Amino acid sequence: MKGPISACFSKNKRLLNAGDYSRVFETASAKASHKHLLMLGSVNDLPDHRLGLVIAKKHVRQAVNRNRIKRLAREFFRHQPSGQRNLDVVILARPGLGELENAQVSSILAQLWSKLEHNAQQRGH
Repeated sequence: MKGPISACFSKNKRLLNAGDYSRVFETASAKASHKHLLMLGSVNDLPDHRLGLVIAKKHVRQAVNRNRIKRLAREFFRHQPSGQRNLDVVILARPGLGELENAQVSSILAQLWSKLEHNAQQRGH
């Protein structure tokens, strides 16, 4: 019997350096926006989606809230299946995000992910 699905968020699922982030900012082919969150995506040729987080102290003051939001984003992202068009995604916090409940943050992430995937597919045709 196989063990449980790994709960790790491995390096192949993360944007690791400034160049990775810059490429997404410069070549973002998809964008999804909400009052509290912005998601940018750029198509990659890799076997998985990759995630980068920009949760600035300026927008989410308390470290406990910044860490909670990062945890929620990584957990949400980890459950997204790889597709035909995998994306490098950067999630940016906006003011007020730290005051939201976990369920609200998860709901916003789901809405924005859906928009981002739709926008990436539209640009790909």
